[in-house]
Amino acid sequence: MPSPRYSLRLVAAPSDIDELGHVSNLVYVRWVQEAAKSHSAAVGFDHARYVQEGGVFVVRKHVVEYLAPTFAGEEIDATTWIETWSGVTSERHTELVRRSDGKQLARAVTTWVFVSTTNGAPKRVPKHMLEAFAQPVTQSDAEAQR
Repeated sequence: MPSPRYSLRLVAAPSDIDELGHVSNLVYVRWVQEAAKSHSAAVGFDHARYVQEGGVFVVRKHVVEYLAPTFAGEEIDATTWIETWSGVTSERHTELVRRSDGKQLARAVTTWVFVSTTNGAPKRVPKHMLEAFAQPVTQSDAEAQR
């Protein structure tokens, strides 16, 4: 069952703009990762907690579909959720939407693998971690934890 959705508000900075005059495709990938990290921290799993757990998530694959350009100063909602879990992986979906008109700018599917911090080998995702991601959380909840 998919996890509850989580949204992170972003603003396209002038430094995000490429030589074509819009946000670089690399920035879209960065936003996908920022949304995932923010969601994880919001449910209680920031980097320090993962290290304490003895495992971290690493990206196995990103698939990004670019749908529309984004320009400097535009506000973006990066909405993300975990669609499926397996023993050592999760499939996370992310949508980037412009706040001013609701236009979907990109969508991504990322396969994450949980690996040991000691040897890098795949490691089963602990049950308490799955349970944490099953709980709804808002960006304001996440900001209160910082």
